[in-house]
Amino acid sequence: MDEKWSEDKMHNKEITKVCLLAGKLMLQGGAETYRVEDTMMRIAVAFGIDNSQSHVTPTGIMFSISETEPTNFVRIVERSTDLNKVTLVNSISRNISNGALSLEEAGAALKVIEKQTHAYPIYLQIVAAALASGCFTIMFNGQWIDFIPALIVGGTGFSAMIYFHRVVEIRFFAEFLASLLIGFFSYFFIYMEFGIELDKIIIGSVMPMVPGLLITNAVRDLMAGHLVSGLSKSAEAFLTAFAIGAGVAVVFLIV
Repeated sequence: MDEKWSEDKMHNKEITKVCLLAGKLMLQGGAETYRVEDTMMRIAVAFGIDNSQSHVTPTGIMFSISETEPTNFVRIVERSTDLNKVTLVNSISRNISNGALSLEEAGAALKVIEKQTHAYPIYLQIVAAALASGCFTIMFNGQWIDFIPALIVGGTGFSAMIYFHRVVEIRFFAEFLASLLIGFFSYFFIYMEFGIELDKIIIGSVMPMVPGLLITNAVRDLMAGHLVSGLSKSAEAFLTAFAIGAGVAVVFLIV
């Protein structure tokens, strides 16, 4: 009897580990709060836990296999946008629900995903941000002569944001300093007569920094009734938008 109880305890512990790891990977990758909770509970149900309890916020995950069992907590420090990991975890969750993966196989697959870096290297992200900046400038009715300045400024600003975020871990200051550089470089190109419309170059260059996914997730969480997560993500998106706007505003005040 004691041996069976011990085996059940270890089995439940492994289920908890798998659920927490899946939720952690999804939340770090930019998934919505409701999606993280739903995935964790679906995995638990697939392994025979019908009454699991989960509560997710942008900075932490609480999970228990039942209402009376101890609650496990995982703190989320780093968050980014890596939808590839979210997709991979969702795929594993579906395979678990279909019975295609055992508990051990699911845990091993999730650990492989955890060790993966971004799907795209940093240099490729910078190139994509630069191209997007130039394209956004044209999309906002900019002139073709502004395409190259926006491409250069957007790539430089995105690179600066990555660098400053590594030096200063507070994201607000990284975004503020990056937008400050974007404003100065945009004005420099206009001053050198290598561009026409300053506002279009700046708008296009800051677009890769705009927290679009964060705003979308905030609205989705609020609509789903996750008020704490929705409001906290809204506040984070507001701070990012404020940092971008403040950096550009400082440039206009100086020049």
